[in-house]
Amino acid sequence: MRGRTSGRTCDRNLRPDLGGKQASSGRTVVRVAGGSGGFPSRSVWRRPELRWVDVLVAAALVAGLYGLLRLAPSLNAPFLPDQAPATVSTDPSNLPFYAVRSLLRMFVALIASVLFTFLYASAAARMRRAEKVLLPILDILQSVPILGFLSITVTAFINLFPGSTLGLECASIFAIFTSMAWNMTFAFYYSLVSQPRELDEAARVMRLTKWQRFWRLDMPSGMIPLVWNGMMSFGGAWFFLAASESISVLNHRYALPGIGSYAATAIGDGDLDQVGIAIGVMVVMVIGVNVLFWRPMTAWSERFRVEESESADRPRSVVLDLLRRSSLPELAARPLRPLGLALDRGMRVFGLAEHPLARPATRERTGDVFFAGAVTVVVVFGAWKAFDYVHTTVGLGEFGHAFALGAATFARVLVLLVAATAAWVPVGVWIGMNPKVTRFAQPVVQVLASFPANFLFPFATAAFVALGISLNLGSVLLMALGAQWYILFNVIAGASAIPSDLREAMTGFQVRGRLRWRAFILPAIFPYYVTGGITAAGGAWNASIVAEVVDYGSHHLSATGLGSYIADATGTGTFPKILVGVSVMSVYVVALNRLLWRRLYRLSETRYAL
Repeated sequence: MRGRTSGRTCDRNLRPDLGGKQASSGRTVVRVAGGSGGFPSRSVWRRPELRWVDVLVAAALVAGLYGLLRLAPSLNAPFLPDQAPATVSTDPSNLPFYAVRSLLRMFVALIASVLFTFLYASAAARMRRAEKVLLPILDILQSVPILGFLSITVTAFINLFPGSTLGLECASIFAIFTSMAWNMTFAFYYSLVSQPRELDEAARVMRLTKWQRFWRLDMPSGMIPLVWNGMMSFGGAWFFLAASESISVLNHRYALPGIGSYAATAIGDGDLDQVGIAIGVMVVMVIGVNVLFWRPMTAWSERFRVEESESADRPRSVVLDLLRRSSLPELAARPLRPLGLALDRGMRVFGLAEHPLARPATRERTGDVFFAGAVTVVVVFGAWKAFDYVHTTVGLGEFGHAFALGAATFARVLVLLVAATAAWVPVGVWIGMNPKVTRFAQPVVQVLASFPANFLFPFATAAFVALGISLNLGSVLLMALGAQWYILFNVIAGASAIPSDLREAMTGFQVRGRLRWRAFILPAIFPYYVTGGITAAGGAWNASIVAEVVDYGSHHLSATGLGSYIADATGTGTFPKILVGVSVMSVYVVALNRLLWRRLYRLSETRYAL
């Protein structure tokens, strides 16, 4: 009786949508039109309503779009190189505008770095012959200092957008891009080459296209290291913000509105009060970016972790929780789904994501010979033209002088790597293997790593002058402030990526002390440490440009090294010396990578990949 009454009531109230069917037992079965049977849940019939979360997310989107529209006219302001200002106003009331301009450059460079990472790392990992060229090029690009890129690109971008500040903006963004992209590319490349073989076989069995394999396998498997290294690269880019916004090349200085140029102007004036204000604003910016962007990204990336037992305490983010509770992201993504399906169909022309299991040996060797010959011709021709240019300008003897200066900088880099490894590996393991500690320590580490250490150089310069410390020793500390965090962040990422079932197994077998470190922890974090080590070494070489030459007011300190050599040549616009300095630095970095880091990479791939 209860079933029939309920059926009649629903049939009477919802007659257009429901229909009754008399079963043999006499009960009335109510079905939803187009449904699978049974009563719909109450939420199906609930009318959509506007919630406070949706209002908050919509307000944030509107505020962001409004800010971009207000900034757009200033990005294309009139610009004449001979009349461009060399400094910016140090009025604190301009700091909000400067901060927004700097953040816009940083995020545009981050987007460009992610796109470059996907393309370059995928090509290096999936194309055997291309890998032999792309990885050495990446080593060289990582070794080229920021000022080396600026000395070439500033003039090119200014000529590309004549009469507009857009050219200078592009040069600044490109300089920031060069401080982000290489680390992210190395991290994503390693995630691709260390994928488990069973996943590769599954992609072949399911006959995924190359496009589908990238978005369904490659990108998810590399998301955690990409996010962590992207966060680290973003923090490292703050270090070069002053050099990217207050550009000094070819005996000219161009200043773009930004927090970096504000700090550079205050440092040049010797005004410690203004430097302190810039430091305070930078702390607020770093914390804000961490809370509103990187913290949600790290929590979101946990969905791509592959392990049999889920961690009991995963990273969380209030911002991410708000976005998940809001219906606006789903509404915004809905129109894009047909585009995604169309791309899936359109990218089938590039073929399936499978490699021939066996290639003809003769064809393989012939292709390698032709490929190696073409690359050799290009390299020899470029080297011959470079040597001829140096020979006719400053003489080939300049290379010997640069190599001697490079040995001094190389010694500082080695000291930094050894000290940073000894100091931060234990700390990184402790933070990464304790999720509760990670929740509180990660924002602190992010602030320390993201804070541009060169903002502290005026105070360090004053201390060096007061204590009589030579910059030949002090530059090691200044370089460490900008490079040591790569090791710490990668170790934290490695320790946090250890599957929970392995941790539980070690605890269950009561593996402790030195045996736990030797047999479990160090092998597990070794691949991540190698990524952090190679990036820290490259970052240290780059940091030597600003760490071996320090200016504060009337004080000028200079250390003996390749960094100061390149900085002086860039400031005076001496292209032959810039070429010599960049070439010698590239030789040092590539040689170190080939003799040490690449061998450690291979070791991590063959023995220590989880």
